Amino acid sequence: MKATARAHPIQGLVKYHGMRDAELRHPYHDSISVCTAPSHSKTTVEFRSDAADDVYVIDGEEVTGRGAERIRAVVDEVRRRADRDDPVRLESENSFPSNVGFGSSSSGFAAAATATVAAAGLDLSRPEISAIARRGSSSAARAVTGGFSQLDAGLNDADSRSHRLESNFEADLRIVAGLVPEYKETEQAHAEAEDSHMFEARLAHVHGQIAKMRDALRAGDFDRAFELAEHDSLSLAATTMTGPAGWVYWQPRTLAIFNAVRELRNEANVPAYFSTDTGASVYVNTTAEHVDEVEAAVADCDVETSVWEVGGPAEVLDESEALF
Repeated sequence: MKATARAHPIQGLVKYHGMRDAELRHPYHDSISVCTAPSHSKTTVEFRSDAADDVYVIDGEEVTGRGAERIRAVVDEVRRRADRDDPVRLESENSFPSNVGFGSSSSGFAAAATATVAAAGLDLSRPEISAIARRGSSSAARAVTGGFSQLDAGLNDADSRSHRLESNFEADLRIVAGLVPEYKETEQAHAEAEDSHMFEARLAHVHGQIAKMRDALRAGDFDRAFELAEHDSLSLAATTMTGPAGWVYWQPRTLAIFNAVRELRNEANVPAYFSTDTGASVYVNTTAEHVDEVEAAVADCDVETSVWEVGGPAEVLDESEALF
């Protein structure tokens, strides 16, 4: 059976860093994100009983090594639940650049899990699928449920899954994405998170940030929510920069965007807040009223820009959308 799914990537608002269990990708603490659309990953999966082994293809390139291991972790969990062992062909395409800090692994694994579950004929809820997607990328769990979502930390699939958070400014949020195309590698940063002397301080701090973010979203307080996201980006960077490898993802154009955003906010009273994940590219969160002004300011930093809105959950597409 064949199925195709689409998922939107996430922007981390209160981000997780480090994993309690690297194999099952259980994070140390809860995390909150928002999906960005129309950026997306589309994935087709087909079980093929006559094939010798799995085949995984992303953007036209066959995936091997660690990338294939992460995909197989998702596929194997679906096979286990469906009580089958036949190989799959999985092909995926991204509508936006990969490995530059825009969450391609989140949408990729969310679409992969959703398509594989559908191809296997399993009837699972999105929170249940999110626990499968988490095996590829913890952020993918939140891409399965979409919108503003929270991934709960836990030690099993019943606890460590994603659920939706409601907010009344979903329709008004605009995300100006400033592309700074510096390749980044998140896996190693997660692996050495505990070795930073800032890690314990972040753990002590982040639970309060989660509570404040949930409250801001529930209250519809735009400025408070995205000021928290901006500060969380700085906190995450402090941890990655003080690990053994001294990861410094930000580039001169990253900092130029930060300064442009602060100038808009402090001098022109524009509601604009920067946010980064583990990468040099920048999200700038603003409102529909001010998005043109914000995009122009970000573009003036000599970067390519896109304007995104809040994306919904992962979904199974019509068979006419299949990639093969």
